[in-house]
Amino acid sequence: MRLRSALAPALSVTAALTLTGTVAPATAGAAPAGTASRLGTCQEKALEVHAEPGGQRNVARISVTNNGGRDCVVDRVPTITFRGLDGSAEAVPPAGSGPYVLAGGERAYAAVRTADPAAGEGHVVGSLSVAADPSHLGVTFRGATVGMPEGVHVWEPVTTLWQESRAAADSALADALG
Repeated sequence: MRLRSALAPALSVTAALTLTGTVAPATAGAAPAGTASRLGTCQEKALEVHAEPGGQRNVARISVTNNGGRDCVVDRVPTITFRGLDGSAEAVPPAGSGPYVLAGGERAYAAVRTADPAAGEGHVVGSLSVAADPSHLGVTFRGATVGMPEGVHVWEPVTTLWQESRAAADSALADALG
């Protein structure tokens, strides 16, 4: 099984917050037009994270909702980890850490692909965890919750960046995997 370490992005975000007190300005496309102000990282308690089956037996859909009253920032790459395994799902297309602005009440979506249950390689774990930002603890979901009742088969897992709609997340995953 190949997974990337989740520690480096978490340390990078923590270092950036420590040095500047805020997160980098919003990225183009993720922020409303004309937004030039610097926003802080969303507080984990203001976010609601969900996971559900993704229509294929090795795909899960995830979402995050900003239930806070103000715009804030999460990492553009959701942190998806798997119980008992080191590392996290790789972003597709390949992307580094960066800000994704969530307006108050706004929801963002991503799709995660794990290994096909029929594949012989990899590991089987009972759950996956989703964090909207590497500085957050995240929420753990049992395999059955995400449509994987036999367990989550993990081999080179991938996740999309946060998208504005469920359909956009599904499309991004399909485009990245060909």
